[in-house]
Amino acid sequence: MTPITTDEIRQAYLDFFQTKDHAVVPGASLIPENDPTVLFTTAGMHPLVPYLVGETHPAGKRLVDAQRCVRTGDIDEVGDSSHLTMFEMMGNWSLGDYFKEEAIAMSYEFLTDILGIDPNVLSVTCFEGDRDAPKDEEAAQYWMNMGIPEDRIGFLPKKENWWGPAGLTGPCGPDTEMFYWVGDGEPHGNPAKNDSDWMEIWNDVFMQYNKTEDGQFEALAQKNVDTGMGLERVAAVMQGVSNVYETDRMKPIIERVRDLANEEDLKHERIVTDHIKAATFIIADGIKPGNVDQGYVLRKLIRRAIRSAKQLGIETSGSFCAKISDEVVSQYGHIFGHIQSQEKMIADTLSSEEVQFTKTLQAGLKQLEKVIESTAGNIIAGVDAFHLYDTYGFPLELTKEILEEKGYSITEQDFKVAFTAHQELSRKGAEQKFAGGLADHSSETTKLHTATHLLNAALRIVLGDHIYQKGSNITQERLRFDFSHEEKMTDEQKKEVERLVNEAIDANLPIHYHLTDVEGAKDEGAIGVFDEKYDSEVKVYVIGGFSKEICGGPHVANTGMLGHFTLKKEESSSSGVRRIKAVVSGGPEKIEVATQL
Repeated sequence: MTPITTDEIRQAYLDFFQTKDHAVVPGASLIPENDPTVLFTTAGMHPLVPYLVGETHPAGKRLVDAQRCVRTGDIDEVGDSSHLTMFEMMGNWSLGDYFKEEAIAMSYEFLTDILGIDPNVLSVTCFEGDRDAPKDEEAAQYWMNMGIPEDRIGFLPKKENWWGPAGLTGPCGPDTEMFYWVGDGEPHGNPAKNDSDWMEIWNDVFMQYNKTEDGQFEALAQKNVDTGMGLERVAAVMQGVSNVYETDRMKPIIERVRDLANEEDLKHERIVTDHIKAATFIIADGIKPGNVDQGYVLRKLIRRAIRSAKQLGIETSGSFCAKISDEVVSQYGHIFGHIQSQEKMIADTLSSEEVQFTKTLQAGLKQLEKVIESTAGNIIAGVDAFHLYDTYGFPLELTKEILEEKGYSITEQDFKVAFTAHQELSRKGAEQKFAGGLADHSSETTKLHTATHLLNAALRIVLGDHIYQKGSNITQERLRFDFSHEEKMTDEQKKEVERLVNEAIDANLPIHYHLTDVEGAKDEGAIGVFDEKYDSEVKVYVIGGFSKEICGGPHVANTGMLGHFTLKKEESSSSGVRRIKAVVSGGPEKIEVATQL
């Protein structure tokens, strides 16, 4: 194989699927729009959920893109050779068009013909079947037709070879995963037999079921294909390096970390590289460090990076994070222009959090001294160590290190018990919070989705044209709308916004959408997030003469179906961003959906 760059692989993927009649569409923000089921975009399919359940995509039934993603479930794995918090997912989709045979054939062709990977170093896995769905013998046979021998096809359970739904309900189905040999000697077996010898590089999901609220798996009327190929992992394969941190775009970042370090520790070097890269992209998509939701995750990433930097002997007085983020922008700004244009803001945000965490660390050290003084003997209770973790952000490793220097130890089992209880509470809270999602096209969520357009337009009338949507979260009970604005709204402003929205509802304004390109949407004055990279078609929803906005839908057919709008609360979300919570009530139970004009 001839080594090729990360940029070349990304472009080769897009070009290949264009030759297979796929439309190239721009990647979405890391912050999911109108989807309360997840904090971040964790896969390329998230922005496409409405189209996977039946909405018509303006670009057609075959799509391809490069989507930036954040996954925090594997955060403790970061530091190994392949796990990343923020990564690029290459994806191609069939929205009710081709299915298993064609998807597998295209995946095999790209890997072997376009990238030139030897088929002998590839293996695959398929779904082994359970009471919800049968064993996927069909996918296995298509792989054998491509030339993959039977002994390199493994079957694994739902935990490994099933994707979705994205929330608690929605489209899902079996998948087939592709692996590259990273073991010693001649390739043999498959991940079901010798998993550690194989590295996953691609995943084809066959969405043929819909999971209902009562846990049933119903056949989908529209069968879809959703694929995901990890760009960084494929780059490692193509460039002949043993880990993603040595690929051409990641290596300069980790080398920058090493330049600043006074100690050597591979895991901590990787954690700093990964976490500051992820933080750079999250900040660029409008999130600031905080104590809840995405802001909490961002703060955790930055603080973990700072703690690892301290292990490397790096000075963290306010400028360290920015030096690393500058290198991230240098490596990725030509592809992601939004991080380049916001480079100073990103650096300032990181520096501010770095300074603040230094103060928090000092406060935590004082608390630890108090714990030591009040402890009889030389063993610290695990619950005290957990308090340091939960309140001051001290990881167990840091607490242990400080205690060992002072001749103390800790009851780790007690810490683990407290930590597990904390995780369980967080899980239950998340299950209650993240219900619904974009796959939920109920009458109530459709009404509330439509109401956000009226709210956005009313805010721009009352507060000014600087108002832009910075995030949205919709459940069946309420809408939450984040927007760019520095000051707290006055009671008069809130009443005027509420009045304008209800005036638009009472006018029973018609709602339709039409298709156009980005330039056309700009020319007609539509608001929304414009991506300059691709000339893709977009949907513009028009609500009478009141609102014109780019959106995927769905929406009600006229504003009268919304009933009555009530603004319940206005508060700060983060620096420069305000948040409104609102409800609609009294509209019809059954609605009509807006159609194309």
